[in-house]
Amino acid sequence: MPSGIMMAAIAVSVVILLNMVIGAMSRNNMVRVTYDEFVALLAEGKVQEVEVMPDRLVITLFPEELAYEPEPTPAPANIFEVFTQQRNQGSANQPLVVYTGRMPDPELRAMLDYHGVTYSAAIITTNWLQMVFFQLMLPILFILFLFMLLRRMMSGMMGGRGGIMGIGQSNAKVYMEKKTGVTFEDVAGQEEAKESLTEIVDFLHNPEKYTDIGAIQPKGALLVGPPGTGKTLLAKAVAGEANVVFFSLSGSDFVEMFVGVGASRVRDLFKQASQHSPSIIFIDEIDAIGKSRDNQMSSNDEREQTLNQLLAEMDGFDSSKGVVILGATNRPETLDKALLRPGRFDRRINVELPDLKGRIDILHVHAKKVKMSSTADLKRIAAITPGAAGADLANMINEAALHAVRMNRKEVAQEDLMEAVEVVIAGKEKKDRIMSEKEKRIVAYHEIGHALARVIQKDGKPVEKITIIPRTKGALGYVLSAPEEEKFMHSKDEMLMEIVTALAGRAAEEVQFNTQTTGASNDIEKATRMARSMVSMYGMSEKFGMMGLESIQNRYLDGRAVLQVSDQTGAELDSEVKKILQECYQKAVDLLKQHDAKLREIAEYLFTKETITGDEFMELFERELPWPTGI
Repeated sequence: MPSGIMMAAIAVSVVILLNMVIGAMSRNNMVRVTYDEFVALLAEGKVQEVEVMPDRLVITLFPEELAYEPEPTPAPANIFEVFTQQRNQGSANQPLVVYTGRMPDPELRAMLDYHGVTYSAAIITTNWLQMVFFQLMLPILFILFLFMLLRRMMSGMMGGRGGIMGIGQSNAKVYMEKKTGVTFEDVAGQEEAKESLTEIVDFLHNPEKYTDIGAIQPKGALLVGPPGTGKTLLAKAVAGEANVVFFSLSGSDFVEMFVGVGASRVRDLFKQASQHSPSIIFIDEIDAIGKSRDNQMSSNDEREQTLNQLLAEMDGFDSSKGVVILGATNRPETLDKALLRPGRFDRRINVELPDLKGRIDILHVHAKKVKMSSTADLKRIAAITPGAAGADLANMINEAALHAVRMNRKEVAQEDLMEAVEVVIAGKEKKDRIMSEKEKRIVAYHEIGHALARVIQKDGKPVEKITIIPRTKGALGYVLSAPEEEKFMHSKDEMLMEIVTALAGRAAEEVQFNTQTTGASNDIEKATRMARSMVSMYGMSEKFGMMGLESIQNRYLDGRAVLQVSDQTGAELDSEVKKILQECYQKAVDLLKQHDAKLREIAEYLFTKETITGDEFMELFERELPWPTGI
């Protein structure tokens, strides 16, 4: 709604209110009398003039009839005292006007003639302008006012730049290099991804170098990887390096309740990008609009129209204009095949979880923003955090800084970093959870069972810390260990060792207390998942051999396995998994029985101290005689 109409509506409303207030005030200045009082005044000859209105009689009294001083009283006792008080406040020769309600009195005219009173009837003329305003214009202005409010509400609900009237326009955020503030120096642990994107930056800077040889600029690149690995950060770094306009928006920004709105926004976005070329369009979570099309009843016409328009725009725009599209998703398997073909998204760039070197580099990047002590060992932190994404590592540095402040330190020490790792992995210490001595002892034996199984099988020093202090993420205790080396493949023997280690906590409970507790639930889930993967996906079962029984969906999210065989084969799969678990559990029980004395010694020490380091554990462990053979 234009602001002029809005101001006019407000002004008219103010005038109407003022007129109502003034009219009410003017009526309040006249004294109201009853009809019998009016008849009495008429009989006494005090009435000078009467104006007959449709609903009242307006009576003008002779001024000289009330020109006397009344006796002071605290409050007027009758109508004549009211007249006198009002007269004293004004001029003595000023007529006093009162009014009374009009009664159906047929003798009124005769009485007025008898007493010689001048009387007249008010002439009510029809004000057409006023009638048109109140009956036509005022409702229209009111409707326009409501429309303006509705428009503002819809603008907020739908996210458009202009509400209903601008619902088809793109609401992409436009970034320049100075606003992104990110370059490739701010991105660590993704060297291969940066190398692929550097070529796109060079394409935007020096297009002639490529066109002279006949190369065609890639239209788009799809960034694929788990959450928190830096896909959005990489896109901002590309814009910062290329020094071009950066259009950033999410795939959900195109999805609306009205069919055709998303397609209109796609057209508007590409129009803006062409006007500001060279430019980069970044669509985060592109799977929101790029899901594979189907003919099922559950398909969404609005989403499919938006996808069709996106495909048409990517085919239609000229790559020589310097417009590059970057998309990011952690569900690439759901994307439509037409979106992934060359000529649209020409490149698929994997942004995976960082390796050991990548984690070290990421920690150094984030450590630049805080004051680090000389005792801080970022390599050790990187070694004990395999599988951590860049966002996790950034969170650890921040948690370490917060812990240093709580400890009244001016710099972040190694102690703060270790505590931050535990906070991110297991949560904060749950100080209000007090276990009984029996539960505490069972937890101590459970955790030492894990640690012993790991050390005995691998003959090394993989333990960093053992604690039985409960944490907020549900753990009553845990063993923090660091892998001896970064591995990308695991053998069958190594996986069986991991299953034995996972089940050794429950085995320790049975060996020492001849009992079973709920504390092993997470261990059992982990062991079952590994054993099932060995049989169904890795071909490590003699019964099924190299037969793929399951496939992974949402690899970068929950990694859920989907069975691809008959129910009968699925039952046989369950039986094979059960067999592996039983064999590994029996091995864990036998292993701990052979080291029963050492299990009791270290577990009682942990029960007393609650937390021990890896060095303390190894010192206690190495006191015993050489390990039994045949394990």
